[in-house]
Amino acid sequence: MITSYSFGKMTIGPRSFSSDLIIFPNGDIRDNWYRKSGHLLVMDDLTSLLAEKPEIIVAGTGANGRMALDKTLESDLEALGVELRAMDTARAVSLYNRMVQQHVDKRLGACFHLTC
Repeated sequence: MITSYSFGKMTIGPRSFSSDLIIFPNGDIRDNWYRKSGHLLVMDDLTSLLAEKPEIIVAGTGANGRMALDKTLESDLEALGVELRAMDTARAVSLYNRMVQQHVDKRLGACFHLTC
């Protein structure tokens, strides 16, 4: 569960992060996550997450939703059987926490842009 989120900072359990991050279906966290095109999320940015076979990915697009999605990302993920739920990071945190509790039978992954 994500304990808290504010602009530029996320706390997951006892650990605090100040860089963009990925949460894998097994609960592992990779911080210092950088995208190839900065504020554009493309398929290549999710390679390590997709290797863990998530069924659902929650993407936090930043406090103001500035991280855009590549125009084919959603359909490319759908072709792999992966559902994408993308929204501003505060709403994505709430959704992720709800899904962790309600969908324990699903392989849930997430990626979060913590700033803009």
